[in-house]
Amino acid sequence: QVQLVESGGGLVQAGGSLRLSCAASGRFFSINTMGWYRQPPGNQRELVATITSTGSTNYADAVKGRFTISRDNAKNTVYLQMNSLKHEDTAVYYCNADRVKYYSGTKFSQAYDFWGQGTQVTVSS
Repeated sequence: QVQLVESGGGLVQAGGSLRLSCAASGRFFSINTMGWYRQPPGNQRELVATITSTGSTNYADAVKGRFTISRDNAKNTVYLQMNSLKHEDTAVYYCNADRVKYYSGTKFSQAYDFWGQGTQVTVSS
């Protein structure tokens, strides 16, 4: 029901900034939670930040004070502003949509855990 397309990744020097965007499209009524996760080389996927439709945010300790997540509900788009980037921020960043409300023709239902294809962020030291 949901397609997620990320953009904004790339190569940046340590201390620099990048802004990721993720646009959701498809047949749905609303998305409760959108977020960003990352998978560093050789490691498991981990939480970066999430934001609900009402604006409540949650951040991983490693990015607090440096990254800011925001959301435009009218555009079904979530952003991640990344400042003061470090080499250890190098990873594939994935957009996530969770608790998606959709109308099935007879009633509203909820679907969970949709993922984008990922965008590479590389921070050179």
